[in-house]
Formats: sequence, structure tokens, C-alpha cells
Amino acid sequence: MSRRPSGRRRRLAVLAVTILAATVLVGCGSGSTRSGGEPQTITFSIEIANTIQNAYQDLANQYTKSHPGVTIKVNSISLSSYNTTLTTQLQAGNGPDVFYVNPGSGEAGSVSQLAKAGQLLELTDPATVDAVPADVNDLFAVGGKTYAVPVDLDAAGIIYNDQAARAAGIALGPSSSFSDLLAQCTAAKAKGKALFGLAGAEPANAAFFAMELAGSTVYGPTPGWNAQRAAGKVSFANTQGWQAALDAIVQLNKAGCFQPGAAGASFDALTNGMTRGKIFGFFAPGGGAKDIMTAARGAVKLTVVPFPSPSGRTYLTAATSDGIAGNARTKSPKLVADFIKWFVAQPQAVRFANIKGDLPIGTVKATALLPQYSEISHAIVHKQYAQLGYLGWSNGQVYNTLGSGVTGLMTGQMTVDQVLRAMDRAWS
Repeated sequence: MSRRPSGRRRRLAVLAVTILAATVLVGCGSGSTRSGGEPQTITFSIEIANTIQNAYQDLANQYTKSHPGVTIKVNSISLSSYNTTLTTQLQAGNGPDVFYVNPGSGEAGSVSQLAKAGQLLELTDPATVDAVPADVNDLFAVGGKTYAVPVDLDAAGIIYNDQAARAAGIALGPSSSFSDLLAQCTAAKAKGKALFGLAGAEPANAAFFAMELAGSTVYGPTPGWNAQRAAGKVSFANTQGWQAALDAIVQLNKAGCFQPGAAGASFDALTNGMTRGKIFGFFAPGGGAKDIMTAARGAVKLTVVPFPSPSGRTYLTAATSDGIAGNARTKSPKLVADFIKWFVAQPQAVRFANIKGDLPIGTVKATALLPQYSEISHAIVHKQYAQLGYLGWSNGQVYNTLGSGVTGLMTGQMTVDQVLRAMDRAWS
């Protein structure tokens, strides 16, 4: 089965972060035991994209400082091997006590797959269960039981260099319409620039872009679309919103909104284009703005803006794409449950999100958001956003098919109807 890109793996793919983790996995399993109680040393496995900031390690350190006698050993595993390593360890009975997990279904390291295999600890504390937003409960629960919790919210939008764009006479903001955007594409092209960069040769980037459009045309107006698709009541091909999303990509391509050669471009085209001032924005999880600004050491200031809807209301697209869960076979179930409960409570949730450059889960004030989210703060505070729909798709091949289909639309080798029908076949 094809593997859907997970939260941090997807960020790496979309952003082409150049610093990869090279840490070595340390031993797993619980350690020292308090007299008469369960072990007070637990392991915590995570997948990591870069070593600039490790928010998981930071919170583990905070927990041990506030809980004398507890030790948490954080195992940082490279993105390429995380799912294989985790599932192998769990199947062998020597998995970590707490670990990063992918929400939804579609791959071996996802909540649904692991819970059905009896490998996840059920989380029963009301405070922990309530930390899962109602609209994404199906991504973290199976059979009415909660097995994982989201740790942050990733806004999916345009990572945009507004200062560079304005210097070139280009204006794009949260109130811009799709027609406004097309006009700005024409203006940018006339000056030898591109409003957007797209790595068309990378299915992850192309598919992510399409999902931003579908947030406004499909999942905003119909949050339960995936359930309807699973029940066979709708299809990609007969859904007007999906047709509108992919039609918009064809329009954007014809209007010259992307850099020359976008259909065959790799991630280098995005980083080089942004560095040289040839492109003003690209499509990625909002947390990537912090990664880039940190790597640039203050030389660039980025913001996150929603992509204007090609039809109807514009919805900010966001995703609870990162979660943590406990091992059903842990020797320290009470400690594991308490750590997870503490992890997703305020103010830890805000601290974690700020370190990662993401948005905190739960109720949040605009003043708690990072500066790059100022343009979308109202939507975040009032929870006016649509989820990234592919988190609830049947398998990862559907997402891959969408990505290659977007490239096919840009080269003229596929039509909108062909792409959508291919996605329906992949779903089955």
C-alpha cells in the first residue's frame, strides 16, 4: 500500500528542509521502578525533520522537571524510517511507551491501523478526550474509543513574502478574490516574476496545493464529504467542488501564476526562486514559515495567507496532522496517560506550537499566535477553517494520484475528469 505522507514527513517534502536528522535510535522500553509502583522511566519516539528546534524534547524536559523521579528518553528517528521502525518495534513487543502517530487511516503508522491491531493504549481521562476537537474525532478514535490526541494545528496556506511582492507592485491578502489573484499573476509575469512557485515533479507538493483549493470548494461547505465518499454516496468525479478545484489549477497555469517549467520542477526551484526574488509564495503547511525564517536568520519575513476560493466562500485550510499515542503494552500506563494529558493541556499546547511554528490545539487568543499568522488570526481564533481532507482518505494512493494528476493537468496530458476518475479508482 502506498504511504500517505505524515505530518513532519509532509512538511519536509513540501518545504525541502535541508537539515535532516541523523540521530541514532536509543533503547526502547520502560526502565527504573518506584517501590510498589509502575516504572517511572518511559521512552518517547518521534520522527524529526530538522534539529533546529525539537519541540517534543522540550516538552519532555519540562515534564520531568515538574515531575521529580520521572525520566523520559526521547528517541528521534529519521523521517524516512520512522513508520517502519515504529511498526516493527510494536509488533515485536519492544515499542516505545509514547510515540508520534499519524491521524486517520491509510498507512501502517496511523491511528486506525494501530488501534485495530490492539497496539494503542486507550485514553480515558475526560481532559485528554476533550482535547480532541469534535470535527476530527474520527481521526483519533476508533469504535468510539480515543487512542491518540493531536498536538497542534497546521494552517495550510500560501507561505508568502509580502515585502518582496509589494516592492514589485504586487498585492495579495486574505481579502483577495480569485479574480484579484489572477490579475496579480499577470502583473508579476509582466515583470519577469511568478506569484507562486510549484514543484510539479513532486507529487506531495502538487497534491498539497490541490488540497488547499479543495478546502474551500469541498471540505469547507461539506465537512462530512469523506464519510459520504466512504459510503459510496458521492465520488470525486461527480462532486462539483472537486471539479472546481482542479479547473482552478488549469486557469492558474494558463494565467502564468507559476514559475516557468513548474510542471517538471523540483523543490530546488522553490528555494532558489524565493532566494533570488523570482517567486513570491508557495504552498505549504504554515509551520514551514518559521523553519525558513529561522534558517534565513532573520533575512526574510514571511506571512501565511489563505488561497482565494475559485467559487464561493474562502476557507482557511488547516490540519491536525500530528498526534501522540501510548503503547498498549507499556509497563507504565498511568504515567503514559498522565504525560499525554499534560502534553495537550494549556499552556504546554501553546509552548509546543510556538516552538514548532504551528498553531495550538484548542481555544486560543489572537495574542498567543506567532506574527506570521496575523493575517489569518480571526479564522483561527473563531475556528473558521476546513480540515485537510486527505487525512481521512482510504489509502495513500489516492493522494499520490492527485499529485501526479495535478502535474498532468499542467502539462496537458490529463483532463480534470481523468484525474478525478483516477482518484476514484485509487480509493477502491
